[in-house]
Amino acid sequence: MLANWLKESTSTVVFTGAGMSTESGLPDFRSAKTGLWHTKNPQQLASTYALQHNREEFIAFYQYRIRTLRECQPHIGHMILANWQKRGLVHQIVTQNVDGFHQQAGSTNVIELHGTLRTVHCLGCQQTYDAKRYLDEQFECTCGGFLRPSVVLFGESLPPDAIDQAWTAAQQADLWIVLGSSLQVSPANQLPLLAKRNGAKLIIVNMEPTELDEWADLTIHNRKIGDVLQEIDKTLR
Repeated sequence: MLANWLKESTSTVVFTGAGMSTESGLPDFRSAKTGLWHTKNPQQLASTYALQHNREEFIAFYQYRIRTLRECQPHIGHMILANWQKRGLVHQIVTQNVDGFHQQAGSTNVIELHGTLRTVHCLGCQQTYDAKRYLDEQFECTCGGFLRPSVVLFGESLPPDAIDQAWTAAQQADLWIVLGSSLQVSPANQLPLLAKRNGAKLIIVNMEPTELDEWADLTIHNRKIGDVLQEIDKTLR
């Protein structure tokens, strides 16, 4: 069914969340047993308040996240999506993830709603550097400004350009595929509904049920994303 929809679609958008990254070994925030919220409080450490008033712990938290990221790699699901994109089966990827695995796997035209953990930038002049600077204990720009990760912190709005692009993609999509998102974070969780209301078929692949399942044309639970995509890829071939 999904393979046929992919073949027929002229505007397929893939929307990925934390479940896409956890299959690469990255911990997420919300998982019941392994999520970061069970060992640390991101709302305190990954926040604008921590950036300004608790910088030492802010730095330590992001050193941990950057180090963990560099120990992981894209999985087969990322590779398949990149291949589908090259074949014209996927036209846009919108992600809530900050790991850059889609690009590392070869995807292009990726809308990163929450920024990227691959770079840091200066609070003053906005100059961008590789995030490895955090691991090398280099936290100052050449201008003397503090370097912060290029992610959206608690207390910040999503990048306007990314939101505008994602909204446009949702309005134009005729197939919207959710991969590994709990669909709990606003405003990103409104995108699948916008696509559905504009006539798109909605597919949700997530380990656990989501609040938007009743809107979906197809839901797949309790299965790894990589396994699901491999099955569909075999059908396509």
